[in-house]
Amino acid sequence: MSSNENKTSVQTTGHAWDGDLQEYNNPVPRWWIWTFYATVVFSVVYWLLFPAWPIGDSYTTGILNNITFHNNKGEEVTTHWNTRSRFIADKQHGDAAVSQQKGLALIGQTSYEKILEDPEKMAFVNSMSKVLFADNCAACHGSGAAGKIGSYPNLIDDDWLWGGKIEEIEKTVSQGRHGFMPAFAPTFDHEQLESVAQYVLSLSGGNEGGDAEKIAAGKEIFHGSAGGCYYCHGSQATGLKSQGSANLTDHIWTIADIPGAQSYQQKLDRIKSVISKGVTRTMPAWNTRLSPEQIKLLTVYVHQHGGGQ
Repeated sequence: MSSNENKTSVQTTGHAWDGDLQEYNNPVPRWWIWTFYATVVFSVVYWLLFPAWPIGDSYTTGILNNITFHNNKGEEVTTHWNTRSRFIADKQHGDAAVSQQKGLALIGQTSYEKILEDPEKMAFVNSMSKVLFADNCAACHGSGAAGKIGSYPNLIDDDWLWGGKIEEIEKTVSQGRHGFMPAFAPTFDHEQLESVAQYVLSLSGGNEGGDAEKIAAGKEIFHGSAGGCYYCHGSQATGLKSQGSANLTDHIWTIADIPGAQSYQQKLDRIKSVISKGVTRTMPAWNTRLSPEQIKLLTVYVHQHGGGQ
């Protein structure tokens, strides 16, 4: 073998097995070595800059301590770098956050009438309100705002217990509401309860299986001192916004699940249950959690999706 061939041939480690089985000596490429060294340097720099090593009950915080944001109390907080503080700071001071804050400020300065007439402002309202509604309202009223009969009102129909004007909706969202109907179980005997239930069902045309005499008796109790139901539901049984009492003459049921009943008797039983047990429903006031601008957004959002008056 020539000397030139010896220079270009692959070197071995000098070990041999079974006479001819040898281990080649192939060193790691130089670029790979330098890449490895670079990763070591990078890791050391990273350990210095960011939180990295646990130390007892704490950890090294790094030298990047310049993230500033406001906590829930409105106090300015400066802390070392971490993903949570970076996220909060971006939500408050990032480009998207600044753009949203400008949009909110503009909404706060604009009247409801002008907001409803401006497509660009309405686009902003819908974009922001979807998230606000999902975070704060959907847990009770559902993601589609259809509510749940017996528990939470439907916000997309035309039945407004507390009023559907935009100022009334704003008051509802801001200050909350407390719906109450007394339990009549201690007041009515079986016959009276049956009569009032049949009369209430007849008000919306659901008297296909009713007894005329009981309906007449129920009407007298409803409008008389024995029941006094008209005090809250009105002389025409159409409800009173000041009380948040239901309109009993339409086909919209917010407490008794009449649409889901399979028979006249089942409808009657569900109305009797409501009359006997009464109603207590509370919607919290959101002015302690949401800003006036956010309440304004939700007001417009609910107003437009519920056929506001």
